[in-house]
Amino acid sequence: MLAYPEIDPVALQLGPLKIHWYGLTYLIGFAAAWWLGRLRAQRPHSGWTAQQVGDLVFYGALGVVLGGRIGYILFYDFATYMENPIRILQVWQGGMSFHGGLIGLLIAMWFFGRRYDKTFFEVTDFLAPIAPVGLGAGRIGNFINGELWGKVSDVPWAMVFPGAGPLPRHPSQLYESFLEGAVLFVIVWLFSSKPRPIRAVSGMFLFFYGVFRFLVEFVRMPDPQLGYLAFGWVTMGQILSLPMIVAGLILLWLAYRNRAASVKTAGTE
Repeated sequence: MLAYPEIDPVALQLGPLKIHWYGLTYLIGFAAAWWLGRLRAQRPHSGWTAQQVGDLVFYGALGVVLGGRIGYILFYDFATYMENPIRILQVWQGGMSFHGGLIGLLIAMWFFGRRYDKTFFEVTDFLAPIAPVGLGAGRIGNFINGELWGKVSDVPWAMVFPGAGPLPRHPSQLYESFLEGAVLFVIVWLFSSKPRPIRAVSGMFLFFYGVFRFLVEFVRMPDPQLGYLAFGWVTMGQILSLPMIVAGLILLWLAYRNRAASVKTAGTE
C-alpha cells in the first residue's frame, strides 16, 4: 500500500484570495494545449495561424468550463445543486463532467469554425491531438482534491483517501490521467502526424477516450448520489462513454469510406 500524499488543495493564498491546485491544473492544461497547437500550426500546409490557435484555446476553455460544470449538475447531482444553487459557483471543490465539457467544447468549436470559415471537423481534427494533455492535468487535480477515488483494493499501489474510509483503494484518478492523458495523447498525436482523411483524427480520439473511460469505471467508485444504474456495475460514466465509442467508430468508417470512394472516382476519370 502507498501513502496518499495529502497535498493542501490551496496552492497559494494571498490574503482572502485562494488559488487552488484544481484550477491550476486546468490552466496548465490550457497552456499546454496552446503550445502544442502552435506546434501543429507550424506544420507545412496546416492552414492554421498562431492567432487562430490562441482564439481556439480561448473558445475551448469557455466551452470546457461551462459545459463541464453544467454537465456535472445535469448528469450527476441536479437535486443537490438546486437545493443550494450557490454551490454552482464553487468550482474549486470539483464537480466537472468530462462528457458535459465535451458537449460544451463541441458547441464552442462550431462557433469558432463559423468565425474563421472552417468546417466543424477541420476544427475538431486539429484540436483532438492536443486535448488529452488537458484531460490528464484535470485528473491530477481530482487526485489532489482527494475525489473520484476507486474501489477498495489490495493492489500494492492502493491508497487510503481522506474521507473514503480506512480501507485502501485504487487511485483511479491516476489511472485516468495516464490513460486519458498520456496514452491517449501518444495515440492521437502519432496518428495525426501523417495526413488523414477528414473526421479520422476526431474519430480516433472519441473511440479511445470512450474505451479508456469505460474500462476505468470498473475500478472507480460511482458517484454516491447515483450509485450503479444497472446490473450492479453499470455507471453513468459508462453510459455516457458508449455513445463516444460508437461515434468514434462511425467517424472513422465515414472518413475512410469517403477517401476510398474519392480514390476510386479519381481512378475512373
